[in-house]
Amino acid sequence: MPPVLLLLLLCLCSSPASSDLASDRAALIALRSALHGRPLLWNLSASPCSWEGVKCALGRVVELRMPGMGLRGELPAGVIGNFTGLQTLSLRFNSLSGSLPPDLAGLSSLQNIYLQGNKFSGQLPDFLFSMQSLVRLNLALNEFDGVISTRFNNLSRLTVLYLEQNNFTGSIPELNLRLDQFNVSFNQLSGAVPTPFSGMPKSAFEGNSLCGKPLSPCNVTAATAGHKLSRRAIASIAVASLLVLLLVLVIVLLICCVRSGKKKRDNSKKAEAPKQPEIGNRAIGKTSDASGFNSMVFIRKQREKMFGLEDLLTASAEVLGKGTFGTTYKASLGAGITVAVKRLKDVSDSEIEFGEKIKEIGSMNHEGLVPLVAYYYSRGEKLLVYDYIPTGSLSALLHDDNGVGWTPLSWDTRCRIALRTAQAVAHIHSWGPGASHGNIKSSTVLLTKLYEPCLSDYGLARLAGPAVSPSRFHGYRAPEVIDIRIVSQEADVYSFGVLILELVTGKAPLMSLLAEDGVDLPRWVRGAVEQDPTAEVFDAELLRYQNVEEDMIQMLQIGIDCTEQSPDQRPSMAQLTKRMESFSQFHSFQEED
Repeated sequence: MPPVLLLLLLCLCSSPASSDLASDRAALIALRSALHGRPLLWNLSASPCSWEGVKCALGRVVELRMPGMGLRGELPAGVIGNFTGLQTLSLRFNSLSGSLPPDLAGLSSLQNIYLQGNKFSGQLPDFLFSMQSLVRLNLALNEFDGVISTRFNNLSRLTVLYLEQNNFTGSIPELNLRLDQFNVSFNQLSGAVPTPFSGMPKSAFEGNSLCGKPLSPCNVTAATAGHKLSRRAIASIAVASLLVLLLVLVIVLLICCVRSGKKKRDNSKKAEAPKQPEIGNRAIGKTSDASGFNSMVFIRKQREKMFGLEDLLTASAEVLGKGTFGTTYKASLGAGITVAVKRLKDVSDSEIEFGEKIKEIGSMNHEGLVPLVAYYYSRGEKLLVYDYIPTGSLSALLHDDNGVGWTPLSWDTRCRIALRTAQAVAHIHSWGPGASHGNIKSSTVLLTKLYEPCLSDYGLARLAGPAVSPSRFHGYRAPEVIDIRIVSQEADVYSFGVLILELVTGKAPLMSLLAEDGVDLPRWVRGAVEQDPTAEVFDAELLRYQNVEEDMIQMLQIGIDCTEQSPDQRPSMAQLTKRMESFSQFHSFQEED
């Protein structure tokens, strides 16, 4: 074959692929410019296949993963549809709003959509039910409404469907799908659970007005009996009801007369203070509002119809702990709903200032942050309502070795906790130079049943009054922090470094003070390593793991770097996340939607 002809054929063969990749590249840039959030360090002179969150195959973008990056705004129409080779779209735990762009329907290879933890709203669009390539669809933690359509049956390949924590109404339709995972909890659904879903866990349906297996049986007896009553029986019931009503009216009149007389007798007495609001049998505070309780403000609007302040204050509850910013309670509200309630102390902000700060905190959607559900403000009481995280704190699992069935955390688990926590803190810092957590420590790292970490107390340092002293942060406080209300990202890095040293050594900062010279955990580690590089500073529980020594040493070095005395010498959380992601031990912890 002549060389010129061969070259022409090669150009013809390679041209479509390069053209497709150029189209994907332009779409990526257009998508990023249309949204606001953490800047992506994309090298525009390099191939888009090397950009963060982008994965290519055969010269096309096949995966786009941008989770927890603080992205805000609406997905632009006519952009995502250009990724014609896309198989996975993950924009979870951002602050995206509006409706889904219709050009999604043109992505014939799209199998996985992960949009949970955003603010998408409206009814599910019709084009969604024409995307027959879908295998996994997660729309949880949004503001979608309307009914759950039977047209989901068109998606014959669908195996995973998550719709929880939205505003869906009506009943659950009969879906003839082979779903391995399904969740519609915390919507406004009613009626019976369809038989095909009877094998699902109760948690898939809680927070609704549903019945039937796996929930409580539906009560159909009363409904059927009503149809069998005779006219005479109905008349008798009506007469009896009228008599009962008259009796009630007489009693009410008598009570009013008695109260009126008592009011006159007590008119000169000092009015009693309003009753303390209670959770169960425990008083959690008081209100000085003579008019009663203000209503709660819901950050997550889909929960607004599930419970109110009255439900909260009369709930069965227990104290979970007393922390820097107040006391936290576990409140069981019935219908399978459990929340964590933090009663704040030493808050001096006005209601407007308080509300603005709380709403900003609540908008920081990320899978590594405990979701803030609602807040309550009155002159004498400030409450925050969070999702309840069941397993407890990292501090308890690391150090409370006296409990029944306690087992030490494995090295893999500690690595995952460190990485996920770093990613969550980096997300907070991505909101701007002044954004910080302010109270990072092992007791504010809560763990799910799968030992995934969720940070609590983020942003609460901004609410603290002057009565909160730096001594309450003993062991985690950066040396430059004098007023804990003035927090910084560099101080967060220091506290995170202490947390890393805690994971690696197994020592709690408050327990590691030596009676002789008062050396804290970072100084103890530095002194031990400087005097003897082979010093045994690692937790004895970790020594039984093989082939992880190098990663343990690198992790120890991260803790040392973070706890530098000078803030300028500490790395940023974004840099720390990159360092940890490069460890061999972390390769298995990269995002798997």
